[in-house]
Amino acid sequence: MGIKKSIMENMERLNFWKRKNVLVTGGNGLVGSHIVEELLKSNANVIVLIRSKNPKSYFVIEGLNKKTVLVYGDLKNFKRVYDVISKYEIEYIFHIGAQPIVQTAVINPVETFETNINGTVNVLESARLCNSVKGIVVASSDKAYGKYDKLPYTEETPLKGEFPYDISKSCTDLIAQSYFKTYDIPIAIARFGNIYGPGDLNFNRIIPGAIKASLLDETLDIRSDGKMIREYLYVKDVADGYLMLCENINKSKGEAFNLSSGLKLSVLEVVEKISEIINKKIDYEVLNLAKNEIYEQYLSTEKVEKFFGWHTKHSFEESIKETVKWYEKILK
Repeated sequence: MGIKKSIMENMERLNFWKRKNVLVTGGNGLVGSHIVEELLKSNANVIVLIRSKNPKSYFVIEGLNKKTVLVYGDLKNFKRVYDVISKYEIEYIFHIGAQPIVQTAVINPVETFETNINGTVNVLESARLCNSVKGIVVASSDKAYGKYDKLPYTEETPLKGEFPYDISKSCTDLIAQSYFKTYDIPIAIARFGNIYGPGDLNFNRIIPGAIKASLLDETLDIRSDGKMIREYLYVKDVADGYLMLCENINKSKGEAFNLSSGLKLSVLEVVEKISEIINKKIDYEVLNLAKNEIYEQYLSTEKVEKFFGWHTKHSFEESIKETVKWYEKILK
């Protein structure tokens, strides 16, 4: 029964995306690359808007750049965004492009606000002006909620980020809601926790950092006190969640959905688990330097389960093993 259901779901996905014109902003990043990969499997016409090329990215290493229409442009440039959506008669948009790094946002808040907030306005306004667009999924984050003592966060939890990155995602989320409510544009919002997997080149993040330290026999620097608790979600589950929301846009439009794994771990627990999976001790040093970060966050996925029966498909152990294989290719 499980196999039959999986085959049916794959056929439905193929039928939905076949020959559709799909724009993925930030399509050469961690999440964007895996969305592109899934769309290509379903024979979509994929247009990728990026600011610059990274030869070490999953997007390039896995050859996705050779199978897509690659367009260069800055999300802050409204005319460029509009021209891309208009020229390629885009039907569906995954707005993933952003400045995604918390500490970079602290150092350069203006660039973060302009990219994440104005960039979202430019994408949604361009979509409003182009009659071809049938559905949009906008990337939000668990950081959009800000800090609350009551956990887990549900979709009804008010959005009140405090620090630059968090605020930028709160605004992104609210702007998407405004465009749906004001203009009835079919928009769904995806709120995720910490994402990991093949293609993450930010080695300041705990999972890529721990794997890199293990492969190169380095000491891992832990910026926090090691006790911060987060949920960790495999990037292939993330891509599946994005496609699922867009495939069901008539039901998901106007709604925000938490998508998460339910796996809650402290930073030190993550290091310990990776060490167990790869059967190698990882040396680390706790620096306790992290500022402007929320101590504990995790999400309720009751809504997305109720609406669509969605849940993750990959275990942490299986996902880490696949992720390690990818890093072995690029680091050794």
